[in-house]
Amino acid sequence: MLRLVLPKGSLERATLELFAAADLAVLRSSEVEYRARIEDPRVAGVSILRPQEIPSYVASGLFDLGITGRDWIEETGAEVVSLGRLGYSKMTSLPIKVVLAVAASAPVDDEADLAKLADGRNLRVATEYPALAKRWLADRGIDAEVSYSHGATEAKIPDVADAVVEITETGRALRAAGLKVVATLLESHTELIANPQSAADPVRSHAMSQLKTLLDGALEARGRVLVKLNVASSRLQEVLDQLPSMRSPTISELAGDGGYAVETVVAKADVNTLIPALKDAGASDILELSLSKIVR
Repeated sequence: MLRLVLPKGSLERATLELFAAADLAVLRSSEVEYRARIEDPRVAGVSILRPQEIPSYVASGLFDLGITGRDWIEETGAEVVSLGRLGYSKMTSLPIKVVLAVAASAPVDDEADLAKLADGRNLRVATEYPALAKRWLADRGIDAEVSYSHGATEAKIPDVADAVVEITETGRALRAAGLKVVATLLESHTELIANPQSAADPVRSHAMSQLKTLLDGALEARGRVLVKLNVASSRLQEVLDQLPSMRSPTISELAGDGGYAVETVVAKADVNTLIPALKDAGASDILELSLSKIVR
């Protein structure tokens, strides 16, 4: 029913891992294959293409549904419907940032100082985001010559450019290249986008919503586990005092006045201190269970 396009490149691995966790495994003959399939009646076919191209392809109707970054939606100006953010990026769950960076030694502390680099001429800016960079610079009245960079953008300073507009997730690569961030143009999340006509169709829109539910559920479950335990009635409150919870823990009375069974979802990062604390508080038969999805 739905023609789906997923990003190739830096987001590829994280995207395929997410789809597998959502029980929407992407199947293809090899890692370099551009065509794939998902064994799901709602998905007619899958293509894996550059994220830069995905907004335009979805807007034109070549695909019903796609995943790309807000950075490429803004750069292309494509008219698509955003079905919402997906909380993951190349390495972390954090958004990436489109930033303007200069040499670390440059006498520039913020965007107001950029004219110092130009020395009476137009500021030279290299970037993979020429449209986004031109708009940002023009809005601030900065005269600039913006050139498209085909890669290794951070290496263009100082010979080719005075500044670069580049993406960063942690800032580590920019610092390693001897650059410093002067301004953030855009905070970009990974988004699920749809063709406007497809999104307006009730049947396709419902299918899109169902797929989004699975993806969101898989993301919500990341870094969380289910903890189950038993506790005597006399020590129930001690145990409850130790438990962080998404909402309230589920408490069930055990047969024969055997106390209570308690279960709740907690952050995986907290388990190493939580389980010993629960045992000290009187809990027994403690189980830690992994989660595949949490659907709210």
